[in-house]
Amino acid sequence: HLVCPFRTQEKLRLAGEVKVWREAVRWRDFSRLLAASRGPRALREVSFSSPEAGEGQIHLTDSCVQRLLEITEGSEFLRLEVEGGGCSGFQYKFSLDTVINPDDRVFEKGGARVVVDSDSLAFVKGAHVDFSQELIRSSFQVLNNPQAQQGCSCGSSFSVKL
Repeated sequence: HLVCPFRTQEKLRLAGEVKVWREAVRWRDFSRLLAASRGPRALREVSFSSPEAGEGQIHLTDSCVQRLLEITEGSEFLRLEVEGGGCSGFQYKFSLDTVINPDDRVFEKGGARVVVDSDSLAFVKGAHVDFSQELIRSSFQVLNNPQAQQGCSCGSSFSVKL
């Protein structure tokens, strides 16, 4: 039985498109669910959260604070975002930034700041942000995310508990 390589490639391409479509639908449904749970969106003031704050808290580990103090200058901070994608459906994105938007939450510890927008916060509240140094890589990571059902082995993507 001969297998046509072009037909096999077409099946793989279509399977990839279906996966992307499913992830887009999943992201859209979560966005709707999130919007419905909030009620009418009001413009919120930027809020600073202390380590003692309750709901919606992001915890910074000592290694995260130490690394941020080493790499940030002036008004720079670490921005944590959640995007659709990755091998498990959602992925974490870290970047250095200087602009705080009206819907951002600022988490500060020891002079280091991590900023999360309100949409992303729903997917990471209660998690820990850590800086990990290994032989093959050094990176910021999200650990112990109570909103994640499962994650990939590298720790950069996750699926959400429903």
